[in-house]
Amino acid sequence: MSTEAILKALDAIEAKMNQQSEKAAEDVKTMGKVSEDTKAAINNIGIQQREFADRLSVLEQKGFIHCEGDRIDDSWGTQFTKSDAYIAFAGGNTQKARIEVKNTLTGSDATVAPDRKPGIVPGASTILNIESLFTSIPTSSNAIEFTKEASFTNNAAETAEGVLKPESALTFSLVNMPVSTVAHWIKISRQLAMDNSALAAYVNTRMRYGVNKKVDTQLVVGTGVAPALSGFMKSGNYTAHGYLSGALGSTLPKFVLIRKVIGDLKNSGYVPNAIVMNPVDWATMETELLTTAAGQVPFKYDEGGTPRLFGLPVVEAVGMTADTFAVGSFNEAATIHNREGVVVELSDSDDKNFQMNLITIRAERRLALTVEVPAAIRGGDLTPAAA
Repeated sequence: MSTEAILKALDAIEAKMNQQSEKAAEDVKTMGKVSEDTKAAINNIGIQQREFADRLSVLEQKGFIHCEGDRIDDSWGTQFTKSDAYIAFAGGNTQKARIEVKNTLTGSDATVAPDRKPGIVPGASTILNIESLFTSIPTSSNAIEFTKEASFTNNAAETAEGVLKPESALTFSLVNMPVSTVAHWIKISRQLAMDNSALAAYVNTRMRYGVNKKVDTQLVVGTGVAPALSGFMKSGNYTAHGYLSGALGSTLPKFVLIRKVIGDLKNSGYVPNAIVMNPVDWATMETELLTTAAGQVPFKYDEGGTPRLFGLPVVEAVGMTADTFAVGSFNEAATIHNREGVVVELSDSDDKNFQMNLITIRAERRLALTVEVPAAIRGGDLTPAAA
């Protein structure tokens, strides 16, 4: 039934109700009470009235009618069908119609839940690969002490029978290397640690990464001045290559230098297992190969994506100073002594943590690097000085 029919029916029912009300008043005057017939008629009219009112309410809920008076229908569909362009198109006066409808929707629905993505977008993470070059062993002490060869004068020579044999010289030195501590801390709220386990775990992981990243750099360029580690590029922990630019020629001199150093190491009895360079330097050298004829330098990537030059893996270390390099038998040259791996501890007793409901997270590691054989590592300036 249409809205108009329901409204007309309600008007008719209201008229009948008025008639029965008047009849009930007459019954009271004449009989002192309302007759049973009049009561039944009024009840029936009330039932009909409620039925039509329910129908009208349903139509209102479905949006077929409005309760706010003569509200203008400004929907896109109404704007389209009432536009002059559409009327002309429908009347056959034009073959196409272009209508601009006004979007009257404003604001946003605050009740719509955001599309929360799982996990945490991580920060940058550098590949840490220096530590894997060395032999690593545990220690239970706070210092490492070892005896190393300081010098060897080899005077061995052919001698005739009955002639005094030549004397050689061999000296030793005692080296004491303290165990260093690499650490840092951060504060987070107790609520964060308790309510968001994924975020708290991420903080712990980043704290561990921060310690190991510093260790990765210190293994290369640590000064050895307490409490710093003694990195393999510290003076005395490696052998300078000793080449000047004039001995390298003008074609790819950096590649020539590295190849000569590899040869020098092998000639000294050490089999190199890696080339360590700053990533920017390696990118520059790799780009230089693009301007030369293919095949001039034996260079390729292995299956794991690691570049190999002259058969050796190129280890790109952000801790290596720019324009310097090292080639070495690193596992033979030095040893990492691990006193304590990365330990992450939490405390609410630090400073005013208890009062402020905070937790201090501390990550630290204890280790030492001892370079026993400096001759097994050769390097220095990647761009040597002129003669």
